[in-house]
Amino acid sequence: MQLFRPGANTIATVMIAAIGAAPVLAVGLSYEVMRSPYVTNQNITRNQPVPFSHEHHVSGLGLDCRYCHTSVEKARFAGIPPTETCMTCHSQIWTNAQMLAPVRESLAKNQPIAWERVHRLPDYVYFDHSVHVAKGVGCTTCHGDVGRMRLMRQAAPLTMQWCLDCHRSPEPYLRPHEAVFDPNWQTPKNQAEVGPKLAAGYHINTGHLTDCTICHR
Repeated sequence: MQLFRPGANTIATVMIAAIGAAPVLAVGLSYEVMRSPYVTNQNITRNQPVPFSHEHHVSGLGLDCRYCHTSVEKARFAGIPPTETCMTCHSQIWTNAQMLAPVRESLAKNQPIAWERVHRLPDYVYFDHSVHVAKGVGCTTCHGDVGRMRLMRQAAPLTMQWCLDCHRSPEPYLRPHEAVFDPNWQTPKNQAEVGPKLAAGYHINTGHLTDCTICHR
């Protein structure tokens, strides 16, 4: 008597193949999830106590990044502007605007505004703004086109692979020092020629830029 139907071999073959493919698919799916905006927060716009517009202040008014982020050239952290920086202008203009009520309250109570941090790296990652700025990496290279962001968002994935791509080959991302804070900077067509010259001028040695201790200390 026939115990199995004619399609039994096909079913068994498919099941064996599925068992073998399942771990591979699981690893691939996990990798894609880890790179997705759901995990990296890329392009996520966070609600802030005050709807500060970089588009208005940077592109509209022409404020330099360093006016608010005062420590970007000399410290690990770019710095969040204190309320007094905001009130330098807003004690004179838009003094009664409703949206600026948290700013006035912050000044009156001498308490900092509780901004929601947009770009957040894990605690085990060491990152120094001053080093990158000194070596010709522009603000918009990592933070995106902030001059067109009404509300700040994380433009890059900030993954380890994203950082390593630049550390292995920084030449495409380098600028002359005077252009580091230019929000309208466009990569020139001859960057392939200019990049290596800039890297040499900045004394960038890629031989150790991928060492573990560069980012994990």
